[in-house]
Amino acid sequence: MTETREGDLATRVAAIEARLDIGQLPMRYALAVDGRDVDGWVRLFVPDVRVTRETSGRDALREHISEQLSWFYRSVHQICGHRIELDSPDSARGSVYCRAELEVGDRWIVMAICYFDEYRRVEGEWLFQSRRERHWYAADVVERPQEVAFDSWPVSGLRPGLPAAFPSWDQFWRGRESEIVTSAQVRTAGAPLSSGAPAAPSVGELS
Repeated sequence: MTETREGDLATRVAAIEARLDIGQLPMRYALAVDGRDVDGWVRLFVPDVRVTRETSGRDALREHISEQLSWFYRSVHQICGHRIELDSPDSARGSVYCRAELEVGDRWIVMAICYFDEYRRVEGEWLFQSRRERHWYAADVVERPQEVAFDSWPVSGLRPGLPAAFPSWDQFWRGRESEIVTSAQVRTAGAPLSSGAPAAPSVGELS
């Protein structure tokens, strides 16, 4: 085997190992949320994680997430798929599909979510640098999402951002008659709520 081929093999093996390590992060995240393992959840993020415009670091993140975890009781986060893009030996991006079920009082909220992640390797360990949550809907299990404007649990301060947040979405539907296949009003991604629901910082967009 030539030196070049050995180098190529080493690069490919390193990429495989990176994908395997990164691939564990969403499930570890889900288990920590559903088990209320706050310390374990916080350790999944880089030490200098940005929490808000004014705060950063794991201590600030712990305080922030502890409050959000009290918004619901039982929860089940099911990871449905994970796409990983390696940008460098120490940085990567990913998209994670998730179905979340949350007990909120006497309601059982179901959410269809996509997390948009950034990852960074710190001292040999892959961690979340940031997580941006966007969802298609949040509705009680007995509700049809269309009947509640796709958002009967408005805790994030934003309308459900998907599918309009996908760059290709508007381009696909431009010039097509979407009214034929949807009875819902077409909204711009990120349109503000009128209900005054509390806004959540980016890393804490937990669902």
